[in-house]
Amino acid sequence: MLQVAGVPFTEHQIRKAREAGISEIVLATSFKAELFEPYFGDGANFGISIKYAVEEVALGTGGAISNAAQFLSGTGPIAIFNGDVISGHDLVGQFNFHEAKSADVTLFLTQVEDARAFGAVELDGSGRVSAFNEKMENPPTNIVNAGCYIFNREIIEKIPFGKVVSVERETFPQLLEAGAKVFGFVDTSYWLDIGTPTALLKASKDIVFGMKKDFLALEGSVIDSGSIVSGGSVIGRKSKIGAEAEINSCVIGDGAEVGDGAKLVNCFVAADFKVPGHVIAEGNYFGF
Repeated sequence: MLQVAGVPFTEHQIRKAREAGISEIVLATSFKAELFEPYFGDGANFGISIKYAVEEVALGTGGAISNAAQFLSGTGPIAIFNGDVISGHDLVGQFNFHEAKSADVTLFLTQVEDARAFGAVELDGSGRVSAFNEKMENPPTNIVNAGCYIFNREIIEKIPFGKVVSVERETFPQLLEAGAKVFGFVDTSYWLDIGTPTALLKASKDIVFGMKKDFLALEGSVIDSGSIVSGGSVIGRKSKIGAEAEINSCVIGDGAEVGDGAKLVNCFVAADFKVPGHVIAEGNYFGF
């Protein structure tokens, strides 16, 4: 439920799914599962049906897919989002590619400058996946798994139910070995793994800049006229920015306060936390 540009990160993914014509979502949750349903409810406020698959014990990426799929009531291929990736990729195009290739599974892939931190994916001339590689010093390609998959339902049914399974290390290699039609949909649109605080802050700033704004002030926030707010900052609901404060590239949580004359750069301030006046900080996490 971490916020990115003023709303929970998951909400950005839900909006993306809805805009692609998806009508039903199952949120696979384990850690802090109780936080999701009070906010998202049944999805009526978001124009989409939302259900919840709560894991009492973490089942891994493959086990989570198998567990969540039992709650789906529709038909046809299923889109699966990793919970820590934000992208501008063409989800409708990925579905169309999946259908055109009569694929069993289609992975969204992207290109990175340095693939050493990722598992590189090799493709043949038709776009079919020929190999999955673990992280290595000299990857054979800069094309990597970008964390959005389309599965045919019969493929999901083959994932052991109730077991801990890694889709990346077990399911995908097993599908290749069995001759399944696994394809890669390469899209070089905006993509970011938000697995670190630095990346989370970047995602928030990128979305604000994408709105053609220099900062985003949410409802009820109070910003003193003598302060300076810039760099894609987000000023949370009912938060207060004091006189002559300077806020650059920061996320200020709901109800937080930044004292007079404080100067913050690339900082997170937790909800309801009070930053004293005249503090100077860069890259700090206040209240966490």
